Amino acid sequence: MSSSSSSLMSVPAVDLAAQTRQDFPLLAQTACLGQPLIYLDHAATSQKPHQVLDALRHYYDHDNANVHRGAHQLSARATEGFEGARAKAAAFIGASSPNEIVFTRNASEAINLVARSWGEANLRPGDEVLLTVMEHHSNLVPWQLLADRTGCVLRHAGLSESGELDLEDLRSKISDRTRLVSLVQVSNTLGCLNPISQVAALAHAAGALVLVDACQSLPHLPVNVKELDADFLVGSSHKLCGPTGMGFLWGREALLEAMPPFLGGGEMIQDVYLDHSSWAGLPHKFEAGTPAIGEAIGMGAALDYLQALGLDRIHAWEQQLTAHLFERLQGIDGLTVLGPTPEQQPDRAALAAFHVEGVHANDIAALLDSAGICIRSGHHCTQPLHRHYGLSASARASLSFTTTIEEIDRFAEELQGTISFLREHS
Repeated sequence: MSSSSSSLMSVPAVDLAAQTRQDFPLLAQTACLGQPLIYLDHAATSQKPHQVLDALRHYYDHDNANVHRGAHQLSARATEGFEGARAKAAAFIGASSPNEIVFTRNASEAINLVARSWGEANLRPGDEVLLTVMEHHSNLVPWQLLADRTGCVLRHAGLSESGELDLEDLRSKISDRTRLVSLVQVSNTLGCLNPISQVAALAHAAGALVLVDACQSLPHLPVNVKELDADFLVGSSHKLCGPTGMGFLWGREALLEAMPPFLGGGEMIQDVYLDHSSWAGLPHKFEAGTPAIGEAIGMGAALDYLQALGLDRIHAWEQQLTAHLFERLQGIDGLTVLGPTPEQQPDRAALAAFHVEGVHANDIAALLDSAGICIRSGHHCTQPLHRHYGLSASARASLSFTTTIEEIDRFAEELQGTISFLREHS
């Protein structure tokens, strides 16, 4: 039985690549030997449409000033753009209020914020945090550091044979000691879509909170925090067609109100005295210092772009691309894809992490790069997951709505030739 969500609406697949590629300047360049560049590393970072680049340039050309602090017109316009981006992020995930959106440098910082602020205030020796073996290092290391500081205990739910979350194993590991369940919505290696609302029901029944790492889901399918019934959710701009150095934490307002500040400094205060201070209201309590103003505005433009395309339409087109990618990869002898197939989980992510018997992933990626094809190789910040499969590395091709069927075909052909060459010369 697939553990995918049943809430995704089916819409007809429309070739979004034909509609959008002209918006992405980088995708028009040629690689070495004059070959077209094929970018299949979207899970690591997305490319940026000119609408985002234009928004960044416009801010620095016309509105560059610090936010919240100045009475002059430049500061007013910068603040309007910055806070407008917060409202767009709130609408993008169905938050109740922009006050529930805390801007961070990235999703890693957002998870660290929860671990340091909520975790240190609430967890005691013997309390448990439940994770999964598929987590990105960003959702493992902060909790390990927290366990060292507080004495809380980390537990990890396992996987099914198909490479999906083992929901029964997770259920068996939730107890009256569980205080938080923190997991990815979509794995950046397995591509599986986790049943967050079911996990949330199990966690809440035990009195635990739920944090969702939505970095790999937000750019590809509709996400609504109320439907997920999550308590915290983190996202990253650079995977959303937005700038780097920008991310956000969403949290239920009552939780954020009760949490102490993460960092101290300007912006996050109400009043400062020589020996004590009081804190600003949400969300500014958690945003010390001058923020990444241009990057926030650029992320807002990226969210506008994705909303205009339609997340349901993006998901439908990427489902078609994923089915074609798997069909081509399954025809290559000795190649094994990690995670569920589209037949096992139709709503799985548009990526394929794979290993080839007798061939190292780094060699595959290097030779494909010489043919103008950019894929990922390594552990994808999921070393425990790779150890689970007895692997040191895998290769990964990850798609987006700008990917074409022709690019997948050329990738598969070059991959087949690369594997044959490496086997012959090993």
